[in-house]
Amino acid sequence: MSNPVTALHQSDIKTLALLNRGKVRDLYDVDEEHMLIVTTDRLSAFDVILPDPIPGKGAILTTVSNFWFDKTQHIIANHLTDKTLDEVLPDATERNPVEGRGIVVRKLNPLPVEAIVRGYLIGSGWNDYQKTGAVCGISLPEGLQQAQQLPEAIFTPSTKADVGGHDENINFEKTVELLGQDMAEQVRDVSIKLYQEAAAYALERGIIIADTKFEFGTDDNGALVLIDEALTPDSSRFWPADSYQVGISPPSFDKQYVRDYLETLDWDKTDPGPHLPEDVIQRTGEKYREAMNLLMN
Repeated sequence: MSNPVTALHQSDIKTLALLNRGKVRDLYDVDEEHMLIVTTDRLSAFDVILPDPIPGKGAILTTVSNFWFDKTQHIIANHLTDKTLDEVLPDATERNPVEGRGIVVRKLNPLPVEAIVRGYLIGSGWNDYQKTGAVCGISLPEGLQQAQQLPEAIFTPSTKADVGGHDENINFEKTVELLGQDMAEQVRDVSIKLYQEAAAYALERGIIIADTKFEFGTDDNGALVLIDEALTPDSSRFWPADSYQVGISPPSFDKQYVRDYLETLDWDKTDPGPHLPEDVIQRTGEKYREAMNLLMN
């Protein structure tokens, strides 16, 4: 029997200065041009970090992200570098806990929006549509059902909230205010192209990517670069194609499984988050692994 995976709720690297702890990632300073991103096993739901990690999740997210970074570099440059973990953490005792989940990336200037692309009508988009007939100000045809594929993928950005805060959906005009016309159009067009290519690839392997979120930065020359993570079960809704049907919220390969459990609780979706039962932790880990194996095999 294989050894159980040790969960990493929080990294603790003493030889590098900690820059930031996000919902899932810990960022460390390497030098003027580089930083180390460690993807932990923390899980956030409804913008709250839950007390129980999902063992191995961070390594899966790192593997899946790196796979997509490689697969999409013909569309846009990304933040990966050739620097290895061994170079920045030569001490094995410090390196081992973050092996497989630590990557050395370029330091870039992050843009203040999250680039969300929706190909299907679900989640907050579905709620928005039921009330207004539109999603983030984009009018849609009448009579669409829950989980229905949209006539074409739409770009519905949001602001980036601090840990504990809630991201807010914004329209394209607001995106232009924040980024400028040219950069806003670049972000929109690249995001949709990334989504379309990835969704077509995933569908051949039995996964529907219903929606996804990208983050971007700019380099010193002002060029757009894909950063953070890409097309993972944390940043996307992954549905098994073989059980998908219009009109219901489909089963999912992502943390929707945890969200659905949390919705059964008497919890107000504020800190602190509730503990998860062992079977929910285990099932969630299995979902992440299944998605990775389908995509990468």
